[in-house]
Amino acid sequence: MFAQPTGRPADPRADYGEWKDVLKAAGVREARLHDARHTAATFLLVLGVAQRAVMDVMGWSKIDTAQRYQHVPDELRQSIATQLGGLLWTGPDDGDGDEPTAASVPA
Repeated sequence: MFAQPTGRPADPRADYGEWKDVLKAAGVREARLHDARHTAATFLLVLGVAQRAVMDVMGWSKIDTAQRYQHVPDELRQSIATQLGGLLWTGPDDGDGDEPTAASVPA
């Protein structure tokens, strides 16, 4: 994904040093450059980016790779549970009347 200004592949040693400089300047903990791929893939998941687009951005040819790189954070699980709860347990007095209630959701 990254290259030298000449278009040649990035030099791994220089890339590593630049990565460490970025971490230090940002004031964040030490991490492997590879860890940034996991973070990027997880952020794309949280943002709701379509899997095909994620595969393209990340350079993956198989969807199975997402299982290794994307991690579902607790905040996303909580958001999903809240959304499902709202769908299943909205009562007649909870909204404008256009939302389904537990009784109107097909079983």
